[in-house]
Amino acid sequence: MIDRFTFPIIVLAAGQSRRMQGRDKLLEDVDGVPLIRTQAQKARVATSGSVIVALPPRPHPRYEALDGLDVTGLPVPDADTGMNASLRRSVAALPKDTPCVMVLLGDLPDLEVSDLCKLARAVDLQSDTEVWRGATAQGAPGHPIIFRNTLFDAFATLKGDSGGREVVARAQGHVALIPLPDNRARGDLDTPEDWAAWRKARD
Repeated sequence: MIDRFTFPIIVLAAGQSRRMQGRDKLLEDVDGVPLIRTQAQKARVATSGSVIVALPPRPHPRYEALDGLDVTGLPVPDADTGMNASLRRSVAALPKDTPCVMVLLGDLPDLEVSDLCKLARAVDLQSDTEVWRGATAQGAPGHPIIFRNTLFDAFATLKGDSGGREVVARAQGHVALIPLPDNRARGDLDTPEDWAAWRKARD
């Protein structure tokens, strides 16, 4: 049984797959389903809160890949300026009373619903922790990341493609690393070679 949580999840899926030689990594097949749909489904199962999927401007096939899911597709007009545009716009779209939000990368196919829930269970809003971050089994920081609402205003000025590193840095000394199995927290697939190696390892 899944121990669901209630706060929102932002799925970052507006990137351009520049290193994929013309392919869209978020539309790559994972067990018969486009990766973006798989990630959105995991988010939907893990939380009873809202799921916001940051997307490139319409028209784009990623919208069709999400058809029928109870998620909110958020077009990011300036997505080509980098990941921080998605973070900035997605955090701005959150309800005002949101206590914290999970940010999930769209290209981490090995993450499981149980990983999202394990990270969420670590959240203690009575503590002074501001960031709860998934890590590898060896402790290397990765994703997903949960940000407390005390940091939300820091997203408003983000630009470029840093992936919110400035916000994590602002929380220095108040960051908890939560180990997840194996390399799931850092197993992003950015190139055709990455995908080929990943599929070979699964055979």
